[in-house]
Amino acid sequence: MEAHLPARIDLRLGAVGVYGVISHYVTRRSRDYGIRIALGQQPGRVVRQVVGRGVGLVAIGSTLGIIAALGVTKVLSSLLYGIEATDPLALTGAVGLLLVVGMLAAFVPARRASLTDPARVLRQ
Repeated sequence: MEAHLPARIDLRLGAVGVYGVISHYVTRRSRDYGIRIALGQQPGRVVRQVVGRGVGLVAIGSTLGIIAALGVTKVLSSLLYGIEATDPLALTGAVGLLLVVGMLAAFVPARRASLTDPARVLRQ
């Protein structure tokens, strides 16, 4: 159980990072979302756009992480027991978990963006 503690901490830090980046992105673009909603864009589409942005960030980070991991395979092989450093199942599982966490972390700011009051942001 304690062996998984660093992974859990890293996963939480990743979720907080994605949440922070997407929350900042939504705050900066709240006027854009208000205009889009005023022009008839469905709030669900706003949510999909914002969550898609978060998933895109996670996908880029995962790709760079896999490239870095493959680059240090020899070091990783000495640290991992029972699996190879390039085990496709382990890499796929890790990336899948990160994508789910990224989607969940991006959902809260995405929901906030979809609830933007067009009248309020247009007055600013």
